[in-house]
Amino acid sequence: MFKKIFTVLILSFYTVFCSAQQVRPAKSSDIYRELKTLKNLPKVLYLAAHPDDENTGLLSWLVNDRNVETGYLSLTRGDGGQNLLGTEQGAALGLIRTHELLEARKLDGAQQFFTRVIDFGFSKNTTDTFKQWDENSIVADVVWVIRKFRPDVIICRFPPTAAAGHGQHAASAVVAEKAFKLAGDKTAFPNQLKYVNAWQPKRLMWNTFRFGSVNTTAENQLKITVGQYDPQLGMGYGELAGISRSLHKSQGAGTQSVAGIKTEYFSHVAGEPAKANLFDGISKAWTKEGNPDIDQSLDKIISDFNFNHPENSLPALLALRKKVIALKDSDLKKDKLTSLDQIIVSCAGFMGEVVTNQPEAVAGNQYNFRLNVISRAENPVILEKVKWLNTSENFNRKLSKDSLITIQHEIQIPEEAALTEPYWLAKPPVNAAMFSVSSDTLIGLPEAESPLNVWVDLKIGSEKFQVKLPLSFKKLDPVRGDVVEPLRIVPALEVKFTQPLYLAKENEDVKVSLQFKVNSDKPFRNGTVNLMYNGERLGGGDLQSFNGKYVTVDYTIPKTKLASIPSNRLQLDANFVADGITYNKKQVLIQYPHLPSLQYFAPASVTVMKGDIQSNVKKVGYIEGAGDFIPEFLRIAGIQVDVLKDEDFYGKADESGSGTQNKLSQYDAIVMGVRANNTEKNLGRWMPFLWSYVKAGGNLVMQYNTNQDTTVDQLGMYNFRIANKRVTEENAAVTFVNPDHKLLNFPNKITQNDFNGWVQERGAYFPDQWDAAYESLFEMHDTGEEPLQGSTLYAKYGKGNFIYTPLAFFRQLPAGNVGAARLFLNFLSAQKN
Repeated sequence: MFKKIFTVLILSFYTVFCSAQQVRPAKSSDIYRELKTLKNLPKVLYLAAHPDDENTGLLSWLVNDRNVETGYLSLTRGDGGQNLLGTEQGAALGLIRTHELLEARKLDGAQQFFTRVIDFGFSKNTTDTFKQWDENSIVADVVWVIRKFRPDVIICRFPPTAAAGHGQHAASAVVAEKAFKLAGDKTAFPNQLKYVNAWQPKRLMWNTFRFGSVNTTAENQLKITVGQYDPQLGMGYGELAGISRSLHKSQGAGTQSVAGIKTEYFSHVAGEPAKANLFDGISKAWTKEGNPDIDQSLDKIISDFNFNHPENSLPALLALRKKVIALKDSDLKKDKLTSLDQIIVSCAGFMGEVVTNQPEAVAGNQYNFRLNVISRAENPVILEKVKWLNTSENFNRKLSKDSLITIQHEIQIPEEAALTEPYWLAKPPVNAAMFSVSSDTLIGLPEAESPLNVWVDLKIGSEKFQVKLPLSFKKLDPVRGDVVEPLRIVPALEVKFTQPLYLAKENEDVKVSLQFKVNSDKPFRNGTVNLMYNGERLGGGDLQSFNGKYVTVDYTIPKTKLASIPSNRLQLDANFVADGITYNKKQVLIQYPHLPSLQYFAPASVTVMKGDIQSNVKKVGYIEGAGDFIPEFLRIAGIQVDVLKDEDFYGKADESGSGTQNKLSQYDAIVMGVRANNTEKNLGRWMPFLWSYVKAGGNLVMQYNTNQDTTVDQLGMYNFRIANKRVTEENAAVTFVNPDHKLLNFPNKITQNDFNGWVQERGAYFPDQWDAAYESLFEMHDTGEEPLQGSTLYAKYGKGNFIYTPLAFFRQLPAGNVGAARLFLNFLSAQKN
């Protein structure tokens, strides 16, 4: 059984069209490019640490100009980054960034790979990085990708030194060199050799760079000219690279599409040095591998290719297929046959899809699907057989040119069908730095292929092909038109708390609300709800039945049980048990216009924050930045939060029609969201009103900003300069500069304990210079570095208060950090003291 599963996984590593929801013919220009790529044997693997680290200009040039099969291996999925789109952090952000990379690869044509390692945020050197990451496990993953993809050239984006600018960047170069040296060693990671052969790339190089003031290029390095204009694309490769890179929207990585050629520089790292080009000494053609007939056939097919009639190439392609099947090199045969079959199916103009009208399905239930197939070739394609999930049907039907065939079929989703979710999130991680993967053969894949497929047997000429069509959902969107996405398998019943965390006041019960979502047509009766903490049942009750798709029920956790738990932060788990089955998962659905709908499942749990958490504010105005959780947290804390818009600053005409008055004075505090100066383009017009608000007795709390794409130059009433100073060690010691400062004593007495249990980092983008009017609250630093005092600045201005705090509250509050909550509420209460 395992071998059968593994075969499918190996094929999926190389397959393009089978991973889409529809099998569609490629454009003639793409077919032509794939034909030229089929003629070239070398491969290139580009390697770095994160999504958006890759040199998209070089990838675009390699794929589209050199016609070389190219992949990008990102060690992480970018889980530790920051999100300009919404509130997703951690694994959810990594899922977004994974698919942004996949969308980028659709444009530049490269393939995409990953390891299991988790991005834990910024690190300053490799020592810090490898305290978190298990170096040997990452090297094993990289070796696995090398052995599967079989590149001849590996190119690193970064060096293993401080010039990399990020510890994880430098670490990517360290593991690349070790993996390069081990991939061809049969004694290294021998378990992999049950499925792949050892493979030794020819050389490892470093793609040197100019980043800001850092210039690692030199004239004695290997130089390559890229960025040329491609008439089939209608743009240069640098322009294509800008469009591709700009798909990293969650990171705000919009990049100019720059026309014209540029020079890329390369430094030798390991293997055989290159003197003239990247592929020195590497066999580039079939003839040198002893297959001149394949070279000759491809030359003829390419020269005769008709962009208006790609189907004219079918006879020659089918003859070529017989030659490829006869190859003795099984790895090369499998690799090139996959590419050739895609070309043949595209030249036949074949389109196939299996779609239903609903986006979600439950295992065991039955649904109506439509199989749509069509061929645009003059010579008929024969639909021989359709293998549904549990039955087969013979057709032996010719597909007339440009005539759509639709076949209706009822399909029962197998009882054992797994929930639809990313394979790396299906199980809890091994630890904070490594995902748990159910099968080692999944490592490297950006995502696993759907296990729910209809197989279509086609006959094109005398050759037979199997095409895999995943079960899909299709709808007509009034704005986007046809939308085709994966069918999502969901539980029969989902359970979730109606809010992401609860505040438990001292000596009071906590009331929680659970929402049940019924996805199955089968009724649920006589079930029991359990609210659990650390194996102990704290509450719940019986439910006799569900009326409707969504049901919300309130429960109470007695204060006596809460008081017996020593922790000030606890995770409350919920489950529903009926007919011997436990339901304890909630759906996390992520939807953005530039991505398909993304789904994974998390435990039905919620964080309960206990302790003395005091607040003296009732009403807060909020200026949105790059989406964060703080407005929701404040509402949970019982504070009214208004998101401020233009009219709130300029006011409206009074009853006489002559006067205006803005509404800022009504707020106890105004908070600026993270990176508001980078995202809110009205801020320049709003700042004078904010200064007037503070001067008149208001309280303005500003969270961190960066110096990238700013709206205003001066954020504070007095000058301060934002720098790329940060404290990445979340447990770094904190010194109180003035323990008696009002912000540390009202309404919550802040102590060292309030800095325990922070996650990922203390903060980033600390100011390094500021006006004497500011007071610094804290001093902190990473190990071996100079103390920093820019983590929070306070100034009195007129009758009011201004606070600039780049501490990472946007990470701490979603994590339920009580100390961070107490400190942030002190900031909001500054004017009440």
